[in-house]
Amino acid sequence: MPTLQVKISESDLKRYNLNGAEIKFADFVEKINLEFARKSLRECTELAEQIGLSKMTMEEINAEIKIVRDAKGMRKK
Repeated sequence: MPTLQVKISESDLKRYNLNGAEIKFADFVEKINLEFARKSLRECTELAEQIGLSKMTMEEINAEIKIVRDAKGMRKK
């Protein structure tokens, strides 16, 4: 099997929870994807807090969803 050698900083080793040992490429990609997902979630949460969406009740959320579905003709039967 081919081998890929990558140099990585100590901070990135910690950031991606790598121990410096050999790792399968698929596992490496998964760790990076997980970090990107966490970053995206943090950004979405911050944005929701900034514009007030984080304070919506479930009833308000469901009402918004219904409005969009009704407008697109996606009403539940």
